[in-house]
Amino acid sequence: MGLVGSPRTATYSFLPPINTTSSGPKKHFPYHPLPQKFSLPHIPNAYYKTAAIKPTLAPYSNGSQGLTSSTTGLLVSNRTTLYPRYTSDDWHRSNQTKYQESKTAQHKAELLSLDTARLVEEKYKLTKKTQGESSKNLQVRINDIKFWKTELCRELDKMIDETKALRDEKRKLERALAETEAPLQVAQECLLHRDKRLDIDLAHDDVEKQLLTEVHVIRSCQERMKKCLEMTNAQLAANRAAQYELEKDLADKQVAHRIDDKCHQLRNTSEGINYYRGVERIDATISVPELWARFTDGNIVRSQGERKASAKLRDRIENLLAVAANEMWSQFNEVNVAFTNRIAETTNTKNKIQTHLAKTVQEMYRIEAYIEAIRKAIRDKEAPLKVAQTRLDHRTRRPNMELCRDYVQLGLHNEVYEIDETVHNLQQRLREAEDQLQVLAHIKSTLEHDVAVKANTLFIDQGKCMGMRKTFPRLLQMAAHV
Repeated sequence: MGLVGSPRTATYSFLPPINTTSSGPKKHFPYHPLPQKFSLPHIPNAYYKTAAIKPTLAPYSNGSQGLTSSTTGLLVSNRTTLYPRYTSDDWHRSNQTKYQESKTAQHKAELLSLDTARLVEEKYKLTKKTQGESSKNLQVRINDIKFWKTELCRELDKMIDETKALRDEKRKLERALAETEAPLQVAQECLLHRDKRLDIDLAHDDVEKQLLTEVHVIRSCQERMKKCLEMTNAQLAANRAAQYELEKDLADKQVAHRIDDKCHQLRNTSEGINYYRGVERIDATISVPELWARFTDGNIVRSQGERKASAKLRDRIENLLAVAANEMWSQFNEVNVAFTNRIAETTNTKNKIQTHLAKTVQEMYRIEAYIEAIRKAIRDKEAPLKVAQTRLDHRTRRPNMELCRDYVQLGLHNEVYEIDETVHNLQQRLREAEDQLQVLAHIKSTLEHDVAVKANTLFIDQGKCMGMRKTFPRLLQMAAHV
């Protein structure tokens, strides 16, 4: 009997039936990939080889069991009579059985080939569809990342501009705060200079009240500016923190966009693709799309809130500068008006004092002339008094009855008494005139001192104080007129 072919048993990893894959919900996890070396045979005979058949005895030939080939050959050669192993029916049945088994195996193989081809085609379409959906999802994800990147870039630009504007306002506020030192120093120096006024001019007048008010106003403005400056520093820190979060989120999205774009561009024919065993079982995610979008939206909302607060703070700084400048400018003018009025009043008073001083000096000259006239009048009474007294003295030497109290004697007595009384009155008037001269001299000295005091006051108010108050800080002056 010649050699016949015997089928070699092939090992298949069969897929589930088609009807089981087309129904039911899709479950993407867990995913069991095919082994690397798995491949379906396209040439069935590749799994066949030639083999020698070892004949065996028929089931009903029990006499040959346990015999070796040499014994069997000896028996056959010694056999003289026909002794068939199988009957014709057995032979035909065996052939029919083999035919039927062959047809059944061929039919099953044909069905399996058709089913396998259909399964391969179906899985190919499913794989292609799944890969297309993954690419589509990647494109959607890339579009989402692009959208949030655009929003982040827009908000980041606005935040950078707002922070720059707030820094400009901060520098403006710092310059304004520094410029308030000059008016404050001027006001304090004016108060110190005015403490050098003399006597009655060292009064708590309207100028001093306005100067004290100016010092209070400037210090109040400085306190508000310092407080606003602290708020500005805090807001700048908040802006920088929000900007950092935006930049960090934007940088992360740029990396994610680059990775997803690279994944989206991968194809089955791309270079660099490889197996990464177990990667599908690793879940390194820390967020879901809702949380992811809410995180970026939260950063943008936070930045918008900080920008809004920063804009309000800038408006507050502008308003503060305008209000402070107006208050300081108004008080500056009030002090200058008070100085002007006080200088005019002092000048007027000084002029009046000088007028009175001139009149006093003139009156002193007149009193001195009057005193000299009285003294001359007193001197003029000495001769008549001497004559009258001499006459009376001579008449006392008349003899006896000649000592008569006649009209002459009475007239001489009256003349002496009149001259004495006249001299006494003149001397009294001389003392009064001299006392009045002393009073005028004292008044003259007082008036001269007052003129010197007023001159000193005018020098302080007009020369020193108003000399320092000619200019007002330019930045505050500009802010006051905005």
